Amino acid sequence: MSIVRLLARPMLASSFILSGLDRLRHADQTAKQLSPVLSTAVAALPFATDEKMLARVIGGTQLGAGVMLAAGKFSRLSALLLTLTSTLNAVVEYRTADSSTSEGRTQRRHQLLKNVSLAGGMLLAAVDTAGKPGLAWRAGHLAEAGKKNTRKQLKHADKAVRRVANEVTGS
Repeated sequence: MSIVRLLARPMLASSFILSGLDRLRHADQTAKQLSPVLSTAVAALPFATDEKMLARVIGGTQLGAGVMLAAGKFSRLSALLLTLTSTLNAVVEYRTADSSTSEGRTQRRHQLLKNVSLAGGMLLAAVDTAGKPGLAWRAGHLAEAGKKNTRKQLKHADKAVRRVANEVTGS
């Protein structure tokens, strides 16, 4: 792992870890803040749950994914989960922010830009392969190797069939 990744991942994950801890500690407040989104999610889920439980799940997801990203374990999946939670947070904060005064609108815009920037950083982390080939490249490379192997086997089989056919007709 490069020194940049070694430093950048924990730096990027730190705000999500603290936010996840805060959301877990204050699940009632989180449920109240995220209520516009959580109420829709509760209605859509096939199993019985409440907004407070979903707030805890979001907090736990942020905490767990943040720790995993900081540790460099499952960093792409962790970054994707953090992108989803930060996007959810950005939408809710933007919708509930004060926009009645010019200061409120300025603060709302700054908060939105901060959240969009964090989501962008998480998206970059989600596609970072750390110098290793990605799954798409591996799948394409494996498919190409399979095609070559199949062609080679068909060629050998064709030669064997022709040899046997020549032996049978030539005898």
